Amino acid sequence: MKSLVIAFVICLSTTIVHGEDVKPAKAIGVLGFSDKVHGTITFSQPSCTEAVLVQVELNGLSPGKHGFHIHEKGDLSGGCASTGSHYNPDRLKHGAREAQIRHVGDLGNVIADENGRVSTSFSDNLITLYGARSIIGRAVVVHNDEDDLGLTDHPDSHKTGNAGGRVACGIVGIL
Repeated sequence: MKSLVIAFVICLSTTIVHGEDVKPAKAIGVLGFSDKVHGTITFSQPSCTEAVLVQVELNGLSPGKHGFHIHEKGDLSGGCASTGSHYNPDRLKHGAREAQIRHVGDLGNVIADENGRVSTSFSDNLITLYGARSIIGRAVVVHNDEDDLGLTDHPDSHKTGNAGGRVACGIVGIL
């Protein structure tokens, strides 16, 4: 909640103090760095006070759930391994997308069908395409395993959701 209030205040100060017209924002992450997993993640936000619509189109995953996160660095120099940790400017525990306490970058799981395809969309109130906390320039990453949403006793549960290796990633860029 604190993060949402901060983002709202930053957005309003940009609009009111600087007199800027805040236009709808769109961004895209083109995922690759895998021989078989590829696709696009499209982000759109009508204004800085509204939720971000996330549209996911992926192919080549193993059937089932896969952790899905925004990572702190848009650095693909070392493949997906160089994207850093989950984007977590508030230094909170890992959690589900619907949780009160979570990393900004925690977007839960995507579910691949029996053909390894994901086609889904959802809204998120914590990520933003505006201001200092924008996800533009960061990385979007799909993991090999299911994100446990910070709900298990595994040592990595509160840090990464124990979602396993990174199977695809891309930099979130302006669309």
